[in-house]
Amino acid sequence: MSSAEYFAHSSAIVDDGCQVGAGTKIWHFSHIMPGCIIGNNCNIGQNVVISPKVVLGNNVRIQNNVSVYEGVICEDDVFLGPSMVFTNVINPRSAVSRKHEYLKTLVKKGASIGANATIVCGNEIGEYAFIGAGAVVTKPVPAYALVVGNPARQSGWMSEYGHKLKFDENGKAICPESGQEYLLNNNKVSRIK
Repeated sequence: MSSAEYFAHSSAIVDDGCQVGAGTKIWHFSHIMPGCIIGNNCNIGQNVVISPKVVLGNNVRIQNNVSVYEGVICEDDVFLGPSMVFTNVINPRSAVSRKHEYLKTLVKKGASIGANATIVCGNEIGEYAFIGAGAVVTKPVPAYALVVGNPARQSGWMSEYGHKLKFDENGKAICPESGQEYLLNNNKVSRIK
């Protein structure tokens, strides 16, 4: 199935009642469920499920084998690595229905989540944060933070281009690729405009 606005591979299922933006590509064996909103120019890899009421901004990249469950919101330019995992119930039990307890998970603009990482529901991932492969996020992640491990712990700061920042004695750092300058103040990073 495809339309003039977006492309969906013939093996993908796009249910009625979802919104898919122009330029978005949906690949093999993926399922887009009703009530979700997908922005423009997204790329949804193979074997991806987008559940009802999920919201994806523009230019979101979802790699293969990812399930994006109800309660997840991804802002613009988010990257979800292969086989990463979201949850939406903090204490799931098969015999106990907790659909009314779904917790919101917000992934802010420009954040990247590495392959096989797990994001426990109810946590916010800050702008341009970088979640390392295999990390298990159990608490909110600040903007520009690099977190790794299980449980995930912060091990540095990242630029908007995905480079580890090295701050000088004045709390300033420069991205080696973009030349953008950053300021570290009170354990928070901001880009100097």
